[in-house]
This record gives sequence, structure tokens and C-alpha cells, in this order.
Amino acid sequence: MRFNFQPISNVLGVLMIIFGMSILLCGGVALYYGGNDSEPIIKAGLLTFFFGVLLLTYKFRSSAQINKKEGYLIVALAWLFMGFFGALPYYISGVTPLFADAVFESVSGLTTTGASIFSDIEALPNGILLWRSLSQWIGGMGIVVLTIALFPLLGIGGIELFVAESPGPTADKLHPRIKETAKRLWLLYFGITVVLIILLWLEGMSLFDSINHAFATISTGGFSTKNTSVAFYDSAAIHYTIAVFMLISGTNFTVLYYGYKRYFKKMWYNDEFRYYLYFIITTTFIITSLVHYLHPGDLEKNFRDTLFQFASIVSTTGFITYDYTTWGNGITMIFFLLLFSGACAGSTAGGIKIIRHTVFVKNTFLEFRRILHPRAIIRLKINKEIVPPRILTHILVFLLVYLLVIVLGSLIMMFLGIDMPTSLSMVATTLGNVGPGIGLVGPPYNFGNFPDLAKWTCSFLMIIGRLELFTILILFSRSFWRTN
Repeated sequence: MRFNFQPISNVLGVLMIIFGMSILLCGGVALYYGGNDSEPIIKAGLLTFFFGVLLLTYKFRSSAQINKKEGYLIVALAWLFMGFFGALPYYISGVTPLFADAVFESVSGLTTTGASIFSDIEALPNGILLWRSLSQWIGGMGIVVLTIALFPLLGIGGIELFVAESPGPTADKLHPRIKETAKRLWLLYFGITVVLIILLWLEGMSLFDSINHAFATISTGGFSTKNTSVAFYDSAAIHYTIAVFMLISGTNFTVLYYGYKRYFKKMWYNDEFRYYLYFIITTTFIITSLVHYLHPGDLEKNFRDTLFQFASIVSTTGFITYDYTTWGNGITMIFFLLLFSGACAGSTAGGIKIIRHTVFVKNTFLEFRRILHPRAIIRLKINKEIVPPRILTHILVFLLVYLLVIVLGSLIMMFLGIDMPTSLSMVATTLGNVGPGIGLVGPPYNFGNFPDLAKWTCSFLMIIGRLELFTILILFSRSFWRTN
């Protein structure tokens, strides 16, 4: 199968034009605030815009069809191009003199990881601060549209698409057409963001900070405008509001759409959503009890910090109100394990996802029954539907590849002279798009002091983790490039 580069170029061109206009928007904000970053950001936006124009004008044919291989290539190249051009505002403005740092920050934003190389965030000009947040907001919506609207056509994702009820002709789907599905998702995403901006502004944040933190919360990105993240705001209302919206953003957007349409039975009958709620309630209660037992004091404060940090890690946002590594080794280990959980499929959250854990655990217990009753036909069900063997195999392979990538990535970090706990945490937190981890990448630290090769490796891990591993890794297989 030969590649038709005309539709590939045209689709990427449109994406880069929109991306360039987003950068220019931040340049306009920089002009408004009179910052010296306005000219560099505008230059970066124009370079991106005209690159998109060149791609778009390459022998445009509106009737050209995109096959599955070309779809994979478009998704991969789109995120690679955005990572590169998204780095230009940082590099041209001089806020970071190293291109590896600029790419790391750009990829971290677009993949909604929230890991940063900056140690003094409050020293950054407003245009750059807005670009950090806006890039996360763009990346978060891009992931929702991909996982719910586009990936089904490519056969990507497996069980998360099965549970997300990807677009199709039946009546209980979100919508039968991708264009309309994407439109509804954008409106829902935009609407939730506006609501959070208003709430944070009313609770005491400045309008600029409200916009930035809302972008970072709804995208589950975690870039803040303050050095101490959300801990800067000594406000229980702000903490609870952001915690709740992080958990909302970690919910499958199809389920959120059902809630918006008041289809509450459909929400509750979704296994992943129900287990997600159980997980939130149970784990928050356990960690709060442990924290209050080990550090007795203000129960409300312990509960609030626990809820916030749990919501931040599980939704893979990465905001901080308290350094959880100071709660003791046992609780630190719990938060390290939470790096591997993730929230719901079809959300802006990264990580392995609740549905994969659900399928794995359910299948494990069913395997015990199969051993005891070898002649019985015992099938795994999700949402009262039998899970096809192909999807089950996909999940098991995904988990195996995920573990293998963590092992190989950790070995690379250790060969670069980084200690084992930090190496494991670096790989786990970037592959899972979480942000903070433990060791030298815990809440008080950043990624700025690591070798360039470590940053390039982490940037690659963030992209493959954000795109469900196989979307990028399949490009390294010989069969992908065969023409027959």
C-alpha cells in the first residue's frame, strides 16, 4: 500500500495553520501586557502559520481519501510537528537557551504532562505563561477528539474505545458523524473551561491566573503561573474547586455528555465511570486516615490536601498544594503506585486508564474460575457486553509493552547517572503524562538539571504515552512501511 502524501500534507497544513494562530494569540496578549516576549512569540507564530500554508498548498485535492496507515502517520507527524513548533516561543524569546529544554517544555504542555524545566515560573513573561497553558488546553482537547472521534477509524485504542462508545450508526452512540462528534466535544470542553474560569475568578484569582489555571485543569496539564503551584493560593474554595474539576476532567467525555443531556442511567451503567467513583472515594478515605494518623492536626486540611493530591495524580494533572513525599515513605509509595493508574479513557487524563485495570483484574479472577471449571464457557463482560478476545489481547499486550518501556527507559536514565528511584519515577511520570513523581522529580523539583539526552528521552516517552504507545511504536515496524 503506497502512501498518498497529498491528504497527509493537507491535513497537517490545516492543523499547523490553526496551531500558528494559537501562538499568535499569545503574541497579542504579550503585546497587551507590554512584555518583551511579544516579538519572539509573533515570529514563532508566523513561522508556524506559513509552514502550515506550504503544507496545505501541496497539490490539494479535496476528494483524496485517507487510509489507515496514512491516518497513523498524520497523528504521529502532527504531534511531532506541534512539539517542534511549540518550542519556538520558548527558544526564540530566550527564556531557555537550550533547544532540548524548549522541546521538553513544549511536548510536556501539548501532552498535558505538566513536567517543567523552569525553576522560577513567576519570572516568565505573561505571553509565555499563556502559551504554556494554552498548549495544554489544545493538547487536552486534541486527545479527547482523537480517542473518541478519530481513533476508531484507525483501530487504535482497543477497550477504551469500546467503552467510550465511539461514533457509529446506533442510537446510543454519542453521534454518528465525526464532524458533529468533534463539534459537541469542543463545545462541552469549552463550556466546562468557561465555568471554571468564572469560579476561580470569583474565588479570588486574577482573571489572567484564572484563565491559565482553568486551561491547565480541564486539560489535566498542571502548568501553573506560580512557583509553588496551587499551594500559592491559601484558599480552601480554590483548592476544592480545582480538585473537583480535575476529577471531572478525568471522566470520559462521552459520559460527561450523557450527564449534560441528563442521561444519568447511562452514566451509572458505565462500568469504568462507576469504578472510577469507587476508586476516588475509597482511596481518598484510606490516604486521609493514614495522613491524619501519622500527622494529627487539622482534619479538614489533611482531607483537602489528600483529595487534591490524589485528584492531581490520578487525573495526571500535576498541580501541587502539599509535598506528599513529606508524609512518609509508605504514603509516598502509594502516590508512586498511583502514577500507573490514570483516570478514564476518553478523557484528557493520561496513564494506563481505569478501564484497562478493570479488565485486567476481572479477567484475572475469571481465570481462577476457568481453572476450577475447565469446561465452562466464562466470558468477560464490560457494560454488560462481552469483551471480544481481540480487545482483551490488545489490553494485555498494552500492559506488557507499557512495563517494557518503563524498564528500558529507566535503564537509560540510570546509565546517564541518575539514581534508581528518580529514574523509575521520571519514566513513569512522563510515560503516564502525570508531571510530578518522587525522588529528584518530586513536587519541590523540576526537570531542568538533567542531561539533554534524558530530556529528549522523556519527550519521546511523553508523546508515545499520550498517544497510547502503539500509535507511535507501530511506525518502527517494517510491516508499516511495506507497499504491498
